[in-house]
Formats: sequence, C-alpha cells, structure tokens
Amino acid sequence: MVIRVKNFQSLFFSAILISISNFMFSFPAFSVAESSRSYTGFSVDLIHRDSPASPFYNSSLTPFERLSNALERSHNRLNYFKRASSMAASSQLTSSEGSYLMKISVGSPPFPIHAIADTGSDLIWTQCSPCQDCYKQNAPLFNPQNSSTFKEFSCKSEQCQLVSFSTCFDNRSCDYVVLYGDQSHSDGVLATETVTLGSTDGGLVSFPRTIFGCGFDNGGTFSADGSGIVGLGGGQISLVSQLKPSIAGKFSYCLPSDISKASQIHFGTDAVVSGPGVVSTPLTPKSPATFYFLTLNAITVGTTRLDLNSSSSSSTSSSLTATAKNTTGNIVIDSGTTLTLIPPDTYNDLVSAVKSAIGLTTVQDPLGQLDLCYNNSDSLSIPNFTAHFAGADVKLNPVNTFVATSDGVVCLAFAKASDIAIFGNFAQMNKLVAYDLEKKTVSFKDTDCAGE
Repeated sequence: MVIRVKNFQSLFFSAILISISNFMFSFPAFSVAESSRSYTGFSVDLIHRDSPASPFYNSSLTPFERLSNALERSHNRLNYFKRASSMAASSQLTSSEGSYLMKISVGSPPFPIHAIADTGSDLIWTQCSPCQDCYKQNAPLFNPQNSSTFKEFSCKSEQCQLVSFSTCFDNRSCDYVVLYGDQSHSDGVLATETVTLGSTDGGLVSFPRTIFGCGFDNGGTFSADGSGIVGLGGGQISLVSQLKPSIAGKFSYCLPSDISKASQIHFGTDAVVSGPGVVSTPLTPKSPATFYFLTLNAITVGTTRLDLNSSSSSSTSSSLTATAKNTTGNIVIDSGTTLTLIPPDTYNDLVSAVKSAIGLTTVQDPLGQLDLCYNNSDSLSIPNFTAHFAGADVKLNPVNTFVATSDGVVCLAFAKASDIAIFGNFAQMNKLVAYDLEKKTVSFKDTDCAGE
C-alpha cells in the first residue's frame, strides 16, 4: 500500500490572517496578575509561510525545495535552543528563519507589519524609523513619532527589568538588546504601544499598553519580507502572558498536513479542548521560562517500546540529555521546529526499531538531509508510533512520522541532536494542541485540522 505522506508539512508560525468578532482586550503594561477582568475567546487563522497566500511564497521553488529549506531552518532553530538553554537569559528570540508570519498592526493610527510569530520567544518587536543600522526590509518601517500611543519605559521601570539584556546609557529610556545563536541581533528601546489584529471580515481586536520593542539597530539573517518578532512563549513579556488575564492563560492551535489549507490559533474560551480522546501532560517549569518543557518517558514503534528514562536495558535505554535522564522536563514542544529532534542514542534505537518493523531495503534521501528513507510503494507499511508523555499517550500517524522528500521517496521525520530534545511540528499535525498556563498542562486531541 502506498503511504499518503504529504510533500511538505510545517506548521504554526505563519502569515496570520484573522477571523474574529469586533471587540477589544485591554491589559496593563506590567504585572498582568493585577487584572481581574473576565476572559473571553477569539480565533486567528494561520497560513504557512510556503502557502500561496503567504508574502514569503516563492513560486519558483518546487515543494521538495521548500521542504529542504524547512529542514535547514530546523537545524538553525536547534542552534538557538541549544544556545538559549546553555546561556539562559542571553538568547530570548529565534532568528527570522521561523516558519510563519503574523500580520499585526502597531501604534495609533495602526501601522501594519508582518512579523515572525514564535512560541519559542517572548518580546514583541519591529524595526523602527529613523533606523541607525537596520537590515533590508521591503515594507516601510514603523515610525513611533507618528503614533499617539507610543511611550518609552524609563530605566528605573519594572518593565525594563523583564528584558534579559537592558541598558541605560542616558539614564532615561530602557534600551534592550536581544541576541541570536547565529549572531543576529536587535537593539532598541522598550516601550508601551497598542497592538491591533485585523480580521478578514473587517473586525479589529486591539491590545493597548503592550510591552513592545522598537528596534533601531538590527542585523543578521533576517528576511526582507519580515518586520520583527511576535513572541508567544512562556515568559512575562510575551503576547500570551500579557493577555493572560483576558484569556485565562489558554491558547491552542491545529496544524493541517496540507499547507495550502488555513488553520487557526485559539485564545481563551475558544482554546478549551474537551471530549473523547483528549490526553493531557504537565508543563514543567524550567529555565529559560520562554520554552514549554514536557516529560517524554518512552516512544513505541509498532509493538516495540523504547523507554527513554530507564537505565536497566542498554538496548532500549536512552537519555534525552546528559542531565535530563530520570528527570522531568526533558523535551521542548515547539511549533517552529519542523522535525522531532532527539539525542543520538535515542535516535539510533528508534531507527533500529523502525527498520525492524518495516523490513524493506532503505534508499538515500534525494535531498541529502534525512537518514532513514524508503521507496513509497505498495509494499511499504509504516508502523504507528506512540509518544508516551507523562500522563498522556499521543499516537503518531504516518503523516506525523514520515515525510515525502521526492515523488517516490519518504523519510523518517526525526533527526539526532545533542543537548536538547524538541517535539517538532510534523509530530503535531492534525492534532489540536492546547496550552493551559494556569493549570500548567498541554493537551492533545486527534483532529482534522483542515476541516476544523
């Protein structure tokens, strides 16, 4: 039987088009816990960066060339996670190699920008004019002097202390610096500003007094089609955290395997996941707080269970990191990383189990990036996988575990990585993934995301 694996699947950070009702959320510029507002819900459409609807879309590329670029971005993103984990606060953002854009407006009147949306970062920032040293940007730059709601934070403000690297050269404004694993950077001033999302039906949702970075010195590998970052991580200054009083700390997304299909990210009451088939696993607080850490106990391939935390069997024992063995919080769930990345010993056990279950001759990856590949023929039968998280068994179908790298070849969508493990976006496709930051859980439910 020919396995129907999509040519290219990747998920969450996309050029976001909004589908919401007319309303306004308001939250304080700091100490979101001060708010006692009741929360409601809204939903936002997601469009992958390689969809024809995305401003990043390059019609000259084949689907497999787009996949190759996405795999390369996964490796770049891994370097960021490794740097951020080892250096703690020095790296709080990914570079512009993220998979998706978010269409937002900043200021009053609203000024539209396209920024990378990222569950692996916190600060919201864009390039600002007059710029001292900015990377090339196709769209106009935001000029804070034209906004009636832009206000810089002072050096002595509590908000200034929330940024990992902040300086006070003039003893007045709070200057931020964010660094990247690839040496990209953004330097600017921390301010409060109104952020507005516009819907395809003309509705608007505005977030006054948002903590916001206005970048006047930015450089590195940023794309000219992007204008900055929208942080959706777990830190105090992310958009999700600043919305917490209004959305009760809840958001969810559903990522289809067909990138031409729109998906959605939900907030507040719209993000509640219930009904048959829902499984939940605890979020583990660790440093940096930006990342969402889970505990992965084992992976089952067919009928073979690979226990990641057991040290009793050398054939099935694997440690997610040198320090994470027999501990909680040993894997990061991330929507911006394409592949699922696990340490070499775990990966080698997994490959052996897959080879044993399939029992066919392997072939080379035409893209030269993935290790375990097969001809996609009638004789190919891909086994089901199960990711055994603490308290939650998440079943992984072939669309989650294999990807087509040419018209006739499919490859295992896992890769080896030292130091940190990441549950990537292929593994999350066609699943409703819900984050509850109040209960500190992540929940999964099998869903047809294209028809959600």
